[in-house]
Amino acid sequence: MSLVLVIGNKSYSSWSMRPWMLLEQFRIPFEERVIPIYIEGSKERILDVSPSGKVPALIDGDTVVWDSLSICEYVAESYPALAIWPRQKKARALARSMAAEMHSSFQALRQQCGMVLHRRKGPVDFTHDTLADIRRIEAMWADAREKFGADGPFLFGEFGAADAMYAPVVARFDIYDAPVGAQAHSYMAAMQALPAWKKWTAGAAAETWRIARFETPGQ
Repeated sequence: MSLVLVIGNKSYSSWSMRPWMLLEQFRIPFEERVIPIYIEGSKERILDVSPSGKVPALIDGDTVVWDSLSICEYVAESYPALAIWPRQKKARALARSMAAEMHSSFQALRQQCGMVLHRRKGPVDFTHDTLADIRRIEAMWADAREKFGADGPFLFGEFGAADAMYAPVVARFDIYDAPVGAQAHSYMAAMQALPAWKKWTAGAAAETWRIARFETPGQ
């Protein structure tokens, strides 16, 4: 299989980070193609490869899969020998529910704490709604770890699609020094120790693109 993953800037594109982490950590061969986002001509370039006009997009021959969660599902179906979703039915149901909630929710966190990996670390004046998002995510992580995380440091023991879906949240919690407890910090440390994480963040650090509206003045 010759896969091409079209992504946006690594410092900003949280949606791109999810399937990239999944493919990279599971050592699934793919070609990375970066289209810088939010600049003149980027929408047209993305439309050339994805009907949504957004990244990420996975190209597999004449098949194009867009949207990060759909890509994770496609990869899981394409590589059934890999435990991309938990093998146990109840664990898999929880993992998919958590991934879907991440996919559709937490607008306050997204808006107040944009993923800008080169931002100087430090908290903001978290709104009530952002704090509610943080508490909900922390509670879900704890629930998954308690029920199904005995075999490893990740949400369901071993790294999988649910972890990939929450990778940008780990980045946000770290960048903005989110008020979470020791268990959440332990999980975040496990994510940040992954080779795929280190490779993505190194790529982000090497980028020179800057999008003014996402930048904090003076940083």
